[in-house]
Amino acid sequence: MRILYFLFVSLFLLTGCMKKPAPSQATLQAPGGKIRLEFMLKSDGSPAYAVFLADKVLIDSSTLGFTLKDEPALRANFEVIKFSNSSFDETWETVWGERRKIRNHYNELTAYLREKEAPNRLMNLIFRAYDDGVAFHYVIPEQPGIPANFVIMEEHSEFRFTGDHTAWWKPADIDSYEYLYETTPLSKIDASKYAPENERVDRRILNFKAVNTPITLRTAEGVHISLHEARQLDYPDMTLALKGNTDLVSELVPWADGDRVKATLPLRTPWRTITISDRAGGLVESNLILNLNDPNKLKDLSYIEPMVYTGIWWEMHIGKTTWRRDFVEGSWSNMGGQVHGATTENTKRHIDFNAANGIRGLLIEGWNTGWEYWGMDTIGFFDFVTPYPDFDIKEVVRYANEKGVAIIGHHETSGDVENYEKHLEKAFQLYKDLGIKAVKTGYAGEIRPKGERHHGQYMIRHYQKVIELAAKYGIAINAHEPNKDTGLRRTWPNYMTREGLRGTEYEAWSAGNPPEHTVILPFTRLLGGPGDYTAGIFDVLFDKYKKDERVHSTVAKQLAVMVTLYSPHQMAADLPENYEGKPAFQFVRDLVADWDETIVLNAEVGDYLTTVRKAKGSPNWFLGSTTDENARELSASLSFLDAGKTYVADIYADGPGADWERNPFPVAIQKVLVTKDMTLPLKLAPGGGTAISFKPATEEEAKTLPMFGK
Repeated sequence: MRILYFLFVSLFLLTGCMKKPAPSQATLQAPGGKIRLEFMLKSDGSPAYAVFLADKVLIDSSTLGFTLKDEPALRANFEVIKFSNSSFDETWETVWGERRKIRNHYNELTAYLREKEAPNRLMNLIFRAYDDGVAFHYVIPEQPGIPANFVIMEEHSEFRFTGDHTAWWKPADIDSYEYLYETTPLSKIDASKYAPENERVDRRILNFKAVNTPITLRTAEGVHISLHEARQLDYPDMTLALKGNTDLVSELVPWADGDRVKATLPLRTPWRTITISDRAGGLVESNLILNLNDPNKLKDLSYIEPMVYTGIWWEMHIGKTTWRRDFVEGSWSNMGGQVHGATTENTKRHIDFNAANGIRGLLIEGWNTGWEYWGMDTIGFFDFVTPYPDFDIKEVVRYANEKGVAIIGHHETSGDVENYEKHLEKAFQLYKDLGIKAVKTGYAGEIRPKGERHHGQYMIRHYQKVIELAAKYGIAINAHEPNKDTGLRRTWPNYMTREGLRGTEYEAWSAGNPPEHTVILPFTRLLGGPGDYTAGIFDVLFDKYKKDERVHSTVAKQLAVMVTLYSPHQMAADLPENYEGKPAFQFVRDLVADWDETIVLNAEVGDYLTTVRKAKGSPNWFLGSTTDENARELSASLSFLDAGKTYVADIYADGPGADWERNPFPVAIQKVLVTKDMTLPLKLAPGGGTAISFKPATEEEAKTLPMFGK
């Protein structure tokens, strides 16, 4: 009996001291408590997560994992080794941007996973919950069960939605983001009509049931959700494929050989982001993408300058002049103009205009030899340093410096990346020697080496090489035909802006951009980061040069989108002669491109947007309000202004009878006094807008100008 008792007690003590297995699920809540994420292992050991807003399921149980090349998949048969939790709260200051100070406040959950069977490979999943959304990414640590260098054939990140939400999306083209957005139920995503795009050398859609990110959704209850990614480093773009009716799953852009990710241990993937807001404007105001990027790595910030700029650019798109000096049949530079645009004489004329109007930057395209072969099936025709005989680059820079104008350089690669990398340091050195501190890069064409894609890992590595080398030479970058923006501007603030959208140039040589385009972009593409849309066109018909194309906007809206579509390099793109003598150009003269604060007053995706921004280090505010093809009557509360102060509001609104299609030119200009307790009516014409600048009134202005409403 005593022996049995002893054995029983020993067994009890032994089992009590044994370590209990880790639980297989955990909950992560945002600091404010409204957003919640749940992690779990399914019955087959596959990791999964779900996302809740209050008690409503937004994303149902969605699995995660990888398919590897020549190795078993990392998708199932896991157990949880442990969970760890942490919290973080800081306020950091931007170098430039939509606001000066950003709070980075989140709770974090890490699930440490191990396969149940040999070789017991390890994979960690890190989740973060913010009050404006959630994010997750994968970490594969160094370990004997996985080679130090391995290949990922696909990432399987699911987003299983609980309803057939309204979706704003564009096709998963792995070479270009330059499409209009479609608006359909999630289940109706189908890009088949874009199949002819695959006939172009600079377009490729592999899956017509897939989309590029950001994709934005709205539930029947009015919850807005945006899927994207953050901190994309040495990893291809993630597209999202429709599976079933309402499920999306990641697909990665391939290398020419079919591999998706040529990975090295330890591997840290980009963040997969889910921005959540109960109002459309909340998406625009979110800082989720920036907060998920690493802090600024640059010590020298002296050359980084947000600015409004003009350029020798639009005149070539509409056919007044051309990029090339010599004619070669079949070149993309043969847009209709016969006169070379980037001459010393023409550039000095632009410099004089900028100097007279206080416009800081001037972009010059087409100054270097090689443009006569742009878009042709040849390579190595740009060296990026040799000017055409009619362009004296040293004299141009000297003259610009004398006039206080900053020249923005230009590198068009035509997609010939191997050639560009051969010349890159020499090209940057030239600009450094000349004192040029900003460069617009371009990759319009088929990527060389052939078979690589604009959005694949090969190009992600190249774009990163360019931005880091540019920092070495004290140069800021505006990239066209780029990869998507994932917030890397926080880490490398010389990455000022990029295209990655269907911009104003499409108005010059295609059916153009419909009025709703500019009230979709802020809720989709621009959630990733700034976009060089190149607006500010006053001669919206430009029928002196082309009869069949036009800008789908009123002139007042062209002013307003310079506020609603953010870029730290903000272009006033029209010809200088179209601005001369136009009172509405005063708004551009007053405009800045760097902000202390940004607030969305009115917003519905694809319908309308009213945004106000406070100039950095200044009491001045700017408002932009835009609409789609429908006329709108909105209102703007001026509660963002300082109490106890009177401001002068310079209002540039659609004039009587304005209509983007029939009468786009009237601009009604009004100067009135306003205060914080007022609300301004905003009457927007079809395809129209309103732009307003606010500045504290001087004593004389306070005495002489009329108070609004009186």
